[in-house]
Amino acid sequence: MKKMTTLIMIALIGLGGSAMALTEGDTVPDIKVASTSGEEVSLADFKGSWLVVYFYPKSFTPGCTKEACSLRDGYAELEATGATLLGVSLDDLETQHKFRKDYQLPFNLLADTSKELSRSMGALMVGGFMTKRVTFIINPEGTIARVLTSVNVGDHDSEVLAVLKELQAKDA
Repeated sequence: MKKMTTLIMIALIGLGGSAMALTEGDTVPDIKVASTSGEEVSLADFKGSWLVVYFYPKSFTPGCTKEACSLRDGYAELEATGATLLGVSLDDLETQHKFRKDYQLPFNLLADTSKELSRSMGALMVGGFMTKRVTFIINPEGTIARVLTSVNVGDHDSEVLAVLKELQAKDA
């Protein structure tokens, strides 16, 4: 049985999936990704402050648009916590710019076209064609404080805000 599990994990990695998602307490990877800010950024660049990174499957799809608009609508409250918000998908930078502009998103989007960040975070779907819908809340030390895997796209801003406030209260 152990040999079969190992073979399945190897097959998933070969298809572009990730064998293991990062979990609470793990350090974020230092991988540079193109951003709509015009610079390449790494999640490690945000050490010293709270960071919310949400992965979404594909720009302009109904669920992803609803999620992005929810985060846009709740952005002022999220920003008031001192946290930075970033969205990540495998879409190219041109698509990310258009998505951000068309929906007036006040936060930057990352274009993980190499899939390196998504793979290292365990956010790639099996087959590696899209990312999973998952959100990581990262503390000022650069470690993952919470992973949200059951996302309500229409109310994601409230979900993230509640968890962020809870974590910050524990940290105070």
